[in-house]
Amino acid sequence: MTDKIVILSTCETEADARRIATHLVERRLAACVNIMPGATSVYRWKGSIEAAQECILIIKSRRDLMGNIEEEFRTIHPYEVPELIALPIAAGSEAYLNWLAAEL
Repeated sequence: MTDKIVILSTCETEADARRIATHLVERRLAACVNIMPGATSVYRWKGSIEAAQECILIIKSRRDLMGNIEEEFRTIHPYEVPELIALPIAAGSEAYLNWLAAEL
C-alpha cells in the first residue's frame, strides 16, 4: 500500500473543473487532475431525483493532504455538498509514483 490516493469529484462546468484543478496543482495539493466532461449523474437531492451533466475530476494526491484538499473545496467548489471520495492507490509504476511524490 502506498500513501498516494485518487480522489473523485464532480463539477457542473468544464470551466469550474479547470479552475479547481489549477488551484489544487498550483498549491501542490494535487500532482495531476484529469478532467472528464460529459458525465451524466443521477442522484437524490433534497427529496427529488435529479439528473445533471457534469465533469468528473480524477485528482492524484497523497493521503495526508486530504484534509487540506477538503478545506480548499469548501471555499473553491460551487456545490453546496461537493463529491469528494478518496481511494487508496495500492500499487503503481515506480516512476509514476516517484513523479507524483515529487510534485506534491
